[in-house]
Amino acid sequence: MADVSIEEIVKKLLEESPQRKFSESVDIAINLKNLDLNQPKNRVDEEIVLPNGLGKELKVGVFAKGEVALQAKQAGAAYVFDDADIQEMKDDKARAKAVADECDFFIAETQFMATIGKTIGTVLGPRGKMPVPLLPGKSIGEMIQSKQSAVRVRSKDKMTFHVSVGRRDMPADKLAQNIEAVVSRVERALVKGRHNIKSIYVTTTMGKSERVM
Repeated sequence: MADVSIEEIVKKLLEESPQRKFSESVDIAINLKNLDLNQPKNRVDEEIVLPNGLGKELKVGVFAKGEVALQAKQAGAAYVFDDADIQEMKDDKARAKAVADECDFFIAETQFMATIGKTIGTVLGPRGKMPVPLLPGKSIGEMIQSKQSAVRVRSKDKMTFHVSVGRRDMPADKLAQNIEAVVSRVERALVKGRHNIKSIYVTTTMGKSERVM
């Protein structure tokens, strides 16, 4: 990464950024190079489970019914939707958009996937929030826990994009581990790996930024 470790860079950032009256997020800005992002195959679109989570609880929406719906509620799903909810959102795009913006991730029983695609896929798709299917034999509780520690990394057609890696009140070493996890995954997703990365900066919501790569 650099002569100075990522943990040391994060410590410096946290020490030198003024304290705020709210809980700031810690983000990284990734700047790419030598890529034609008009070609979808060159774009970054990854879901990454952070080893130390984001320091806050993410909201997971689940499309399910019966026993799976009950398990989802018990596991901490923010919302559980059934067939009737999907039809309501099909007819009320304002509600569908509100739900899409409220939830960070979605999971759906496989039986709902086709219907979701046909009805509210036009709302969820552009936001990068199409549900992950709950495959047979998978635990909805484990999937919800995994989603609550995950971030979606999407470059779209932009050479610069931002990713949240935690909160300011998290220890520097935990934030550094999260940054390393994201950078490693992004490198693997790029055609030429690290050679397609121009630079990476870490910053707090309203603080200064420090280069980590």
